[in-house]
Amino acid sequence: MIKVSLMYPYSPDGKFDHEYYKNRHLPLIQEKMGRSCLKYTIDRGVCGDAPNTNPLYIACCHIYSDSIESFYAGFGPRRREIIADVIHYTNISPQMQISDVV
Repeated sequence: MIKVSLMYPYSPDGKFDHEYYKNRHLPLIQEKMGRSCLKYTIDRGVCGDAPNTNPLYIACCHIYSDSIESFYAGFGPRRREIIADVIHYTNISPQMQISDVV
């Protein structure tokens, strides 16, 4: 199993609509990817390494899939539609990492 993490770095000028992300964008991804998206989780950054500091990431999502091939088979054909929705919730470019779940 793999986990695809999309991490949105905190920025003082960044905007991020957590409600839209939770209620519209991630359900859209799951719908479009079908069985290629086994599940997903969402993190909302609270603070950095000390209280009252900015988080490193304002938000993260983690999409679980059976394999890299399965992820890209589900995401690839719907990529444009999924990416077109990003403007509705953020102006931050995410960092992406694919990890093995161990």
